[in-house]
Amino acid sequence: MTSSLTTAYGRINSLLDAGSFVEIGAHVAAKYSAAGEVNGDGVVTGYGTVDGALVYVYAQDPSYLGGSIGEMHARKISRLYDLALKMKAPVIAIVDCAGVRLNEGNDSLFSFGRMFAHQAKASGIIPQITAVFGTCGGGMAVAAAMSDFVFMENDGKLFLNSPNAVEGNFEGKCDTAAAKFQSEKTGVADFTGSADEVYAGIRELVAMIPHSNVDDFSFFECSDDLNRAVAGIDSLKCKVEMIQQIADNGKYLEVKAANSTCITTGFIKLNGNTVGVVANNSPEKVICFGGCRKAIHFVNFCDAFNIPLLTLVDIDGFKRNENNEKMLSRGLAKLTYTFANASVPKVTVVVGDAYGTAGVVMNSKAVGADIVYAWTGAKMGLMDKALLDGISDAVDKDVNAAEYNARRGYVDDIINPAETRQRVAAAFEMLYSKDVELLPKKHGTV
Repeated sequence: MTSSLTTAYGRINSLLDAGSFVEIGAHVAAKYSAAGEVNGDGVVTGYGTVDGALVYVYAQDPSYLGGSIGEMHARKISRLYDLALKMKAPVIAIVDCAGVRLNEGNDSLFSFGRMFAHQAKASGIIPQITAVFGTCGGGMAVAAAMSDFVFMENDGKLFLNSPNAVEGNFEGKCDTAAAKFQSEKTGVADFTGSADEVYAGIRELVAMIPHSNVDDFSFFECSDDLNRAVAGIDSLKCKVEMIQQIADNGKYLEVKAANSTCITTGFIKLNGNTVGVVANNSPEKVICFGGCRKAIHFVNFCDAFNIPLLTLVDIDGFKRNENNEKMLSRGLAKLTYTFANASVPKVTVVVGDAYGTAGVVMNSKAVGADIVYAWTGAKMGLMDKALLDGISDAVDKDVNAAEYNARRGYVDDIINPAETRQRVAAAFEMLYSKDVELLPKKHGTV
């Protein structure tokens, strides 16, 4: 076994706890191997641990036919998924793949399809994490996008069509396969960095999230003061900094940080428990279609794996341009649906404005938040009071005030911003045993 970091074995050993990897299927041979040749068919599969926790892992070997996927290659990965589903443990894919192996024809294609089917079966049961080193092209880009989280090494390439195959484009003009494009423009890549940063990031993520949808991930020691005041939090303009103030020990693991920055999504520990956070993060206090899509993906993951949701709201409306008008209504509909259908504990804090439909969509009490707090001085309503006055002189002068909304029952309490950490933690503790009986249906259609 080589220790080179450029090989499949080296990459696995760089990720897992030292000495923990156990290989499965090492003697599998490619369909058209030479007599007596044993090669694993271009993929190393097995299991090991990350900080002592069981994970299943496969790494494609670019030294054998470019890491391309043949029949037995795909069957080994599917077999790994079977084991992971039995043991309720995450699957981590280390990808370096030239695509489907053409000389095996439909045999390779069918087995590739069965691999997709295993990914679909596992979705929402076990976390699926993909790390892209080298090439991730064609169907393998679909497999990566089916994962819950995608890491890309800075020099990695992920594409369905190579940049030079896109009409009117060339790689030097817009490298649509690059980590920068896939993180900033498409949002497929959740995290990017050097090889070492990718390994460290995966380990950090695995430590933060449940290892299956039945994993009780709530009993962890909190080393931070639960009643710690967060003085000055209301003076912060950046929601990421606000979230860090609320989190245990100031740690916030942001997901898709480079994509659609009008919304920030990520994980914190609060009282030792993992909590998913969605927050408006636009200086203009607007949301765009990309922000909706980003939040939808994140909320769905949290709901599937029983991770409570904290929403920080500060929004006045929607981003206004032609591209958003084409897609935003559908995005907002799906985001509303996703928040409304999430059955995990949901706490919302209005930290600034919550105006119009945009304010309602952001996990308001009307949509289904369990507890809604508003900071002293927060504003909630149809629109800014000055605009309302221009339409009607019969509007209550305090209609947008937090106090008015509390009297109407739209918020549960008005809190001092410095108390945010302790009040939110107490709300989640109260909601710990939340149990929602959903109406019977196959699935929704929004």
